[in-house]
Order: sequence, then C-alpha cells, then structure tokens
Amino acid sequence: MNWKKFVSLGLSLTLAGSLLAGCGGQTAGESGESGDTSSAKQVVIYSNADEEAITAMTNALNAGGYEGQYVFETFGTSELGGKLLAEGTDLEADMVTMSTFYLQSAQDQNQMFVDLTFDVNTLEEVPSYTAPITSQEGAIIVNTQLLEENNLPMPTCLKDLADPVYAGFLAVTDVQSSSTAWLLMQALVSAYGEEEAQSVLHDIYVNAGDHIESSGSAPLKLCQAGEIAVGFGLRHQAVAAKAEGMPIDYVDPTEGNFSLTESVAVIDKGDATNPLAMEMAQCIIDNGRAELQENYPNPLYEGESSDAANKSAYPKVFEEPLTFELYKHHQDISEAAKP
Repeated sequence: MNWKKFVSLGLSLTLAGSLLAGCGGQTAGESGESGDTSSAKQVVIYSNADEEAITAMTNALNAGGYEGQYVFETFGTSELGGKLLAEGTDLEADMVTMSTFYLQSAQDQNQMFVDLTFDVNTLEEVPSYTAPITSQEGAIIVNTQLLEENNLPMPTCLKDLADPVYAGFLAVTDVQSSSTAWLLMQALVSAYGEEEAQSVLHDIYVNAGDHIESSGSAPLKLCQAGEIAVGFGLRHQAVAAKAEGMPIDYVDPTEGNFSLTESVAVIDKGDATNPLAMEMAQCIIDNGRAELQENYPNPLYEGESSDAANKSAYPKVFEEPLTFELYKHHQDISEAAKP
C-alpha cells in the first residue's frame, strides 16, 4: 500500500512445480487441455501491493508453471488508481491487483473488468470481477523502550495521539499518497464526525511534524529504528515485529480497527484479452493464499482462520461504501487539517 518503484519479478523466485500442482499453468511453448497458449504475449500485471504480497504471488505463479510469462509493475495506490480511472481498458496491463475500492470505482466508470471464471469462495460477498488477495487493518504502533525512556503514556485511542505530550515522538502517513492513512481517517470520521475529526487530525499532524510520511510502512520502520516512539500503521506488520522480539507493541484504537482489501481483476480487452491472465488470477488465489496469510493473516476465504494475536479488538466497517469519491473527500479533509 505504499509508494514503490518499478519492479520486475516475473523471472525470479522459482519453486518446484510439484508443490502447487493445482494451478494448471503451462511453461512457455507447452499446450494442454486448456488449449495452446504458447503464442500468448507476456501478461503484464499492475499492482499496488507490498513487497511481501508480490513475493507470494510470484512464488505461486512460478510454481504453477508461469515463470517467464508475466511481469509485475508496482505503483503507489493513488498513482495506479489514477491510471485505472483515466485509461480504462486502454491500460497496458492485462491484470491488476489493487485496493478493492479503486477497482469498484474504475468498473463503475469504465466497465473495464471481466467477470472471473473461477469460483471465489469468500467469507463475504464480493463483486463478480474481483477476488481478494489481502486484507489489512490499522493500529497504533509503539516502541515500548522509547515510551519508557521518555515517560510517555501508552495511548489507547487515536485521539490520544493529538495530545502535545507526543510532539516530536509521532509518525503517521499522508492519505494523499498511501491508503494506509485512510484506515486512520475512517476511524476518526466514524467516531467523531468530519468536523471534529479534522480538528483531531490537525493536532496529530502538529505532533508528527516532519514525520507525515508517504509510505504506509514508514511509521513502523521509524519505530523499529528508534527514531519515533508512536506511529499509526498496518496492524499485521506490528504483530510480526513484536513476535520477532523487537521492542514493538501495538494498540487497537477504541475508535476501531478499520480494514481495506486488495483484490485481483482481469482487464477486458475484448478479442485482445490475454488468455493467460484469467489462469494466472486463479493461480494466485488458489495457490498463493497460504503464503499471503503468513503476512496478511485476516481470513478472507472459506476454511481460513487466524490466531488470537491477529484478531483485532475493535474490527469495524465504515458506514458508507468505500469508493474513490469517498477516498478523495477524506483526502480533502486531511489537506484542510494540515498545519
């Protein structure tokens, strides 16, 4: 969910095909029951996913026999969302993995995705053209050692982060560049209404100072480096850091642990649609979820579960449907809140 440079991972991280035999993929030049796909062009995949998710998807595709037949290009959420809305079916990509709310807005505007042809057995109903790959929640992250050294109180809610006691010790993410910050925005607006949320956010920004970051993982990295004591970021990353023995802890804010999903979708290019794109989408879902859950533990599909540490205390859903238009409105609130 953060801003990333272009990466190409289509030719790396090979695994033995026998580990994930269910993908049904074919190596270049092969043919089988699904028809000869050797002449299909390389599948271009646009993604806003984190490195861990890209690695898991790459492992699934390579083990399924698709090594060398695809390339990932990664973008920040806002950049890729803008391309989806502006370019529609003219997008270079054959497939995208992206924040689901952006996919829905792009479909409403451009009718650019085809219905998936494989079963998507999710715990909650999803649009017919999407299959979720990850779910990510927000939480307060703390460096316990710095809290103690500076006699700082343990925060219990997001509103606590507006207390001047945290001035110079806080890092948050800018919703203009990262959808991670939208998890904080949803919680504030839901709990306090837009006017008070803007006031609280203003004080949070004052405390953060130069640490209003563009990367969703930056607050955690700053906590790990001992540069700040408190941040807001992705809950699963803080859980993992604590489990590794770092002086990191996490707090589920009483305003709520809101979540965002990222999904895969295949772009409708009519007769020019790459026949491998749908196969690869299915391979990612059928054979990538086990590794994806190692870093993004929230259950999404029937039969999945998570342990106690990965179950947030205050899971909530925003009262309005998550759309690009709502995202933009909350970005405007954020801009107005900046000092």
